[in-house]
Amino acid sequence: MKIEVNNNAVIFNHNNQKIEVHPIWLRERVREKKYLDKSSDQRLFDPSFLDNIDIENAHITNDMLELTFSDGVTSKFQISRLTSEFLDSKDLLNTVTQKIWDSSLQNKPTYEFKDNLYEGREMYELLKSFYEYGFVIVKKVPTQNNYIVKFANLIGSVRPTNFGEYFNVKSVSNPNDLAYTSLALSPHTDNPYRKPVPCIQLLHCIENEVSGGFSTLVDGFKVATHLKENNPEYFEILTTVKVKFKFTDKDVILENKGELIELNELGNFKQIRFNTRLDYVPALEKNQLDLYYKARKKISSLYSSEKFKIEFKLMPGDVIMMDNHRLLHGRTAYDINEGKRFLQGCYIDHDSSEGKLRHLQRKFNI
Repeated sequence: MKIEVNNNAVIFNHNNQKIEVHPIWLRERVREKKYLDKSSDQRLFDPSFLDNIDIENAHITNDMLELTFSDGVTSKFQISRLTSEFLDSKDLLNTVTQKIWDSSLQNKPTYEFKDNLYEGREMYELLKSFYEYGFVIVKKVPTQNNYIVKFANLIGSVRPTNFGEYFNVKSVSNPNDLAYTSLALSPHTDNPYRKPVPCIQLLHCIENEVSGGFSTLVDGFKVATHLKENNPEYFEILTTVKVKFKFTDKDVILENKGELIELNELGNFKQIRFNTRLDYVPALEKNQLDLYYKARKKISSLYSSEKFKIEFKLMPGDVIMMDNHRLLHGRTAYDINEGKRFLQGCYIDHDSSEGKLRHLQRKFNI
């Protein structure tokens, strides 16, 4: 990417394609203190009222572009900043490269808790790893006084649900969710019935005295990639049919719809949904349903296969932080007569953890 100046026009030259930049696009990006509040990065003027703006003078010195506009404003722009924004390379998913994985994953991204973790360079590395792999494990996190809430709020902001600000995962009588039993849980995503679906789940192991109850993880993006390459007709129907998910207990009924594999406007993976204990497939034409049920069976078998699943045991003090829009999680069964298994969980949103990551990028000039 290069910036050129030609007859007072500013031109981006990218892959030998030249695009003239609109003067107002540049004018609304002036950063002098007269025009921008430095503490909030908010403009001190309203660019929607800019009209008939031209560039009267322009020249380049090293990495700086100096422009004089027709309304009398002169400003200096950092060329690398402009080109970065033009390419949208400050978008998180362009600066953090996802590393999709299967059961061959050798080293789980693991960190150790310390009091100064939250504002340190290690927190940047932790969050970067999270967005690369879709999960991280933090060891030796204090287990007293519902510490998971404090831990989560110092990364992002806890989003309460009808289960509360946090929830206790252990076997109880008369549970309103199968998570609160000792049964095995097949790979699934949490709360697909919510609007919006929680982004990130944290689970904090408080006690684990049983021989079973192993945690399982699957990279949904890896499985979706495999399905697209090997069963394109299954991939097509799972990315187009919206399924209703429904949760019911004595106090609330929650419903939402979405594809099992949701794509964004560019055709890239946006979100995985999978919870066959809660889904209600629409009454499609019979041939479509034949194909849909074959596709769902196929992806379910892939999620549960040894090829894609990793399995490990959480120990007291371990916190696992996982992307609920990308990863599926589950557990093996355990015997409540062997002892206690007690985890505490909560949810936070992507925007708060992404904001924390960008803040640390800025702080450490990364």
